[in-house]
Amino acid sequence: MAQSVSLSLPQSTTPSTGVRVKVVALFKTLGTLTLLLIALPLNAFIVLISLLWGIVKSPFTKKAVVAAHPQTILVSGAKMTKALQLARSFHAAGHRVILIEGHKYWLSGHRFSKAVSRFYTVPAPQEDPEGYIQALVEIVKKEKVDVYVPVCSPVASYYDSLAKPALSEYCEVFHFDANITKMLDDKFAFTDQARSLGLSVPKSFKITDPQQVINFDFSQETRKYILKSISYDSVRRLDLTKLPCDTPEETAAFVNSLPISPEKPWIMQEFIPGKELCTHSTVRNGELRLHCCSNSSAFQINYENVENPQIREWVQHFVKSLGLTGQVSFDFIQTEDGTAYAIECNPRTHSAITMFYNHPGVANAYFGKTPLDAPLEPLASSKPTYWIYHEIWRLTGIRSWKQLQTSLNTLVRGTDAIYCLDDPVPFFTLHHWQIPLLLLKNLQQLKGWVKIDFNIGKLVELGGD
Repeated sequence: MAQSVSLSLPQSTTPSTGVRVKVVALFKTLGTLTLLLIALPLNAFIVLISLLWGIVKSPFTKKAVVAAHPQTILVSGAKMTKALQLARSFHAAGHRVILIEGHKYWLSGHRFSKAVSRFYTVPAPQEDPEGYIQALVEIVKKEKVDVYVPVCSPVASYYDSLAKPALSEYCEVFHFDANITKMLDDKFAFTDQARSLGLSVPKSFKITDPQQVINFDFSQETRKYILKSISYDSVRRLDLTKLPCDTPEETAAFVNSLPISPEKPWIMQEFIPGKELCTHSTVRNGELRLHCCSNSSAFQINYENVENPQIREWVQHFVKSLGLTGQVSFDFIQTEDGTAYAIECNPRTHSAITMFYNHPGVANAYFGKTPLDAPLEPLASSKPTYWIYHEIWRLTGIRSWKQLQTSLNTLVRGTDAIYCLDDPVPFFTLHHWQIPLLLLKNLQQLKGWVKIDFNIGKLVELGGD
């Protein structure tokens, strides 16, 4: 229930400040654990009723689907909802699913899904690249895996590309080559690539020294700019401070507070006013096979499919031009005149894939070799997806009747992205096993955290993964 609780950590490192930080972390963590404990009986009851209902109706339900060519699918990112969703979709189509995650997240609640045949943990790729690749190869060989579908964290996507040559000796790897992943993940290189294809992107500059921004002549620009770290930053990515600030001194102070260097470059990007949208696309040999689009926000935890031909055409042009095979997601700004500007690309699965929770064609979109007449999109009957604990937390901040109506409407119209009547156990084990154990580990170390991300299944920490 503490999805959006935030903690502003003081900058001072004096002993008294350190004690205050630890005290705040202690009470914040204990309070969150208490709230989760209070919710436990209700959630246990819901899951128990769901399991009993499954037993009662089992004689009357049709037999499980058996794929014409059943395959063993290896899916990474077990702590995340999007990995659970793909596991369920592949299992529902008659395939066998193996789920993996880093050793730190051995406690993944999604491992208890009925869609998961086996669960393994592997070394963190950034800490032990060779060990990570070797662990993947051993699992693929042992389980006779046919296809590896990475559901990457931002850090892992490049390492999965590095693992592709070794894994390709034993199975198909549904992921990009290393040079493509590196280009797509680099915000500046991506905008350059898209611009070279004649696609609309904001004006952008690569920043390797704060002085580049301080010396920049903003007087010649019609729009403000924002700074974004080219490498993933789970906390600062939410900072949309507009440049220039009110005074040159404020601009300099802000820029100098950021960890900008040649080793950690940033991008200064034109801030284009408009509607923010996000997409997920599954592509094979440049063919757009599955696609969805949703309104977006900085901390995205609500997805509802919106029909947007301009954005779909932008994506089709991009993936076809590069002949991509894998999963790719984009962030867009669409102006009032309908122009869609791609502001960022992520070469990995997007949580918007949860909108396909009731679509029977997902597995074919990933593994089918026959071209589709049109890319799969969420069914018309698909409800918007949300994460219930975040929605409950929102209710605590309501200050008006209109806000209450909006929140209740979200709950009534949508569906929880984790809970599934036919597979209810992950809903319980995520909220009352995975997250509590992560909190207890932080409590033991008296570490602070910024927020709980139930979607990704982790505590967002300063300097964390």
